[in-house]
Amino acid sequence: MSRPGSRERRLQQPARDHLDLGLVVRGHGRHYLVETAEGGRILCHPRGKKSDAVVGDRVRWQMTGSDEGVIEALEPRRNLLYRQDEWRSKSFAANVDQLLVLVAVEPVFSESLLSRALVAAAEAGIEARIGLNKTDLPGVAAARQRLAPYTAMGIQVFEWSLQADPAGALALLRPWLQGKTTLVLGPSGTGKSTLTNLLIPDAQAQVGEISEALNSGRHTTTHTQWYWLDAERQSGWLDSPGFQTFGIQHITPTQLAGLMPDFAAAAAAGCRFANCTHRQEPGCAVQAALKEGRIVESRYRIYLELFEELSRPPHYG
Repeated sequence: MSRPGSRERRLQQPARDHLDLGLVVRGHGRHYLVETAEGGRILCHPRGKKSDAVVGDRVRWQMTGSDEGVIEALEPRRNLLYRQDEWRSKSFAANVDQLLVLVAVEPVFSESLLSRALVAAAEAGIEARIGLNKTDLPGVAAARQRLAPYTAMGIQVFEWSLQADPAGALALLRPWLQGKTTLVLGPSGTGKSTLTNLLIPDAQAQVGEISEALNSGRHTTTHTQWYWLDAERQSGWLDSPGFQTFGIQHITPTQLAGLMPDFAAAAAAGCRFANCTHRQEPGCAVQAALKEGRIVESRYRIYLELFEELSRPPHYG
């Protein structure tokens, strides 16, 4: 299955070089807000019927009137983070340096959703970390225990309470954000909007202005939104809509273990069979790691769930 937006409009190179270069900071339907090299923002529409651009894309564009423009081409992407189920794709952002997956002590987070987001990031080649919010609540010990396997496999986990100690959260997070483009993902209710408003005090005002420019109403939680964290426009923060499902149908079953660090480390010891699926084959290094406690039961259950899901034939009709 091809990646969303992989088909790109081609221009002759001399013509392309004479077009302005811009950054997509928000999109709604066939309407895009493009930031110019000087920092201005202009409403643009794609050339033709197909609309492939996503937030984070660098695009070649030109003016078509006094206050609007047209996107003529996409620049090559470094990466694209998206989710894919049997019926459609949902792109989050392109050209991302790092991902923060935000979970909370309450509501209790789904390890399956967390693992799916981490697998999708690994497939896209994007460094990911986890943020645990609401650590002032009584269930924090249980949440830490559930995240222990992720820490053990080398994924850093930030901890904070945005309500009880916002300054402490910002002090912990800001050095990691410096000079990078960071996408934040997470289910609804984890505190993404609270964190965005702490990092960017005028975030709600920006969303209102952008929604007005796109004539899209107040879509504050249904579209990815790009913000700058500094006046020099070196550190980007991309807030994304909450999700309750996260399909990874763009990944094959045989890819899966290599995108899960604990499984990849265990498999490196060498299974008896080169095409081992790590389910029932004899001489499986992953199953040996499971028996020895180097892979925890919850992670193995998630692997089996995902492997089965990715092995089903496509559904049509």
